[in-house]
Amino acid sequence: MTHPQRATAPVAPVASADPARLQSLVGDLLEEARRRGASAAEAGVSNETGLSVNVRMGEVETVEYHRDQGLGVTVYFGARKGSASTADLRPEAIRETVQAACDIARYTAEDPCAGLADPARMAHAVPDLDLDHPWELDTEHAIEVALACENAARELDARITNSEGAGVDTHRAVHVYGNTHGFLGAYPSTRHSVSCSVIAQSAREMQRDYWYSAARDPADLEAAEAVGRRAAERAVRRLDARRLKTREAPVVYAADVAGGLLRLFLGAIRGTNLYRKASFLVDHLGKPVFPGFVRIDERPHLKKAMGSAPFDAEGVETRDRALVEDGVLQGYLLDSYAARKLGMETTGNAGGAHNVLIEPGEHDLEGLLREMGTGLLITELMGHGSNLLTGDYSRGAAGFWVEGGEIRHPVEEVTVAGNLRDIFMGLAAVGNDVDRRGNVRSGSLLIERMTIAGQ
Repeated sequence: MTHPQRATAPVAPVASADPARLQSLVGDLLEEARRRGASAAEAGVSNETGLSVNVRMGEVETVEYHRDQGLGVTVYFGARKGSASTADLRPEAIRETVQAACDIARYTAEDPCAGLADPARMAHAVPDLDLDHPWELDTEHAIEVALACENAARELDARITNSEGAGVDTHRAVHVYGNTHGFLGAYPSTRHSVSCSVIAQSAREMQRDYWYSAARDPADLEAAEAVGRRAAERAVRRLDARRLKTREAPVVYAADVAGGLLRLFLGAIRGTNLYRKASFLVDHLGKPVFPGFVRIDERPHLKKAMGSAPFDAEGVETRDRALVEDGVLQGYLLDSYAARKLGMETTGNAGGAHNVLIEPGEHDLEGLLREMGTGLLITELMGHGSNLLTGDYSRGAAGFWVEGGEIRHPVEEVTVAGNLRDIFMGLAAVGNDVDRRGNVRSGSLLIERMTIAGQ
């Protein structure tokens, strides 16, 4: 077997730059900004390395080794702001980048909301969140893992007739941020995954499905063979799917797609959308947005979690907090700029939310289906049909029709639609089958009623 490679350097176990060296670079950036007359400045440096292997039909398709680095600096001359970035970390390149940012700042309009985050909000300590678990994975081993994953999928059922491939990815990064408040912080992190996508065929049709496992620590990944078998099982289950006639019915979003609904909620409470009046949840702080049993929390300091971070992109300390309590909206997602535009304070969300969890209920997926009785179980969503300004929502969907609490047959080529206000308020139950692979952790979600458009 040949192993074609497409790499910028010899493939090796993933390693990352020394955080102390990157912190020194940030210090140089800030000092250069002060020397050029900036009243305030902030800078970030990153170094990322990774290995990706993809196989298909028993053959190696690609082996890629990634190494990326870069720095960015933002300077302030009073209320004037300028930013510049480069991938060149030589001292002369640093000086040129700072000079470019200063030149830009001199030509920008004053913005009273621009500036560093409040110095009192800087993180005073960087807790160890157990995010750094390098996978000592060489090329040959990565290929073996990917092939084992795909082979398990192809061997599961004779109806698996083709493959879109299996992949193994390992990634390590060090990000450093500092500013002229005296804050300088750094932490390394890793992310690893194994994935597979296969095609099942019956006398009538072909169906595709996939599965993946992702974790900070390679020891927490599902076995490659288990990932492959899960992908194959999902593809076979979808064979001989039917369309539905247009109707209104209850809907269950399976846990691995339910997070998409919650991410729309997070977008609607994001500061940028709020101060631009581009969200249907403008002025909803302190108002019900979900039924009274719903609680949604942000938990930035969960050990090994995908969204964990000791500080945000402005150096602000991250903290546990409730976003929704008893169905009532408790807080927005604000960086310092959005907070000033809204007359509020930053919530430590520069760069996004950190581990959003919706409190699970008592039922697993099967229990939710029994509670639903008759309706649609959604296992895949397609397209982008969400309008955060109006709340209108429409997505292509596939899944299974449920009657009497039991799956009756697969469903394809339908559209689920509604308004996010009604969808959120129509949440009837949250499953305890929590998907922990991403930044948003949710069990399956039962929605009381949605429009299902079909034939």
